[in-house]
Amino acid sequence: MPTTTIDGHEIHVNEEGFMTEPGEWTEDLAKSLAAQIGIDLTDEHWKAIRFLRDDYAHEGETATLRRISVVGGIPTKTLFQLFPQKPAKKLAYVAGLPKPHGCV
Repeated sequence: MPTTTIDGHEIHVNEEGFMTEPGEWTEDLAKSLAAQIGIDLTDEHWKAIRFLRDDYAHEGETATLRRISVVGGIPTKTLFQLFPQKPAKKLAYVAGLPKPHGCV
């Protein structure tokens, strides 16, 4: 498995740059990952990130945009505002989780 170094932390990633070891993730690392894709994290971002990580811990896979909206209670429109263009993919990246199934 390839690794990369972000802010002095070596993390395991796949060929697309998504973390493969969710236990390596920290909130400080999330800030760095978000900055790499041009996002400055707010409380609303953290609500989505925490939902996604908690859901992953229970379900064993990264939630789809629909699940985040329905179960997490975060409207799709809001997710597109927080994580422009590809919200599910960007949210998973920042949350240190695998890309959701169905994302290109």
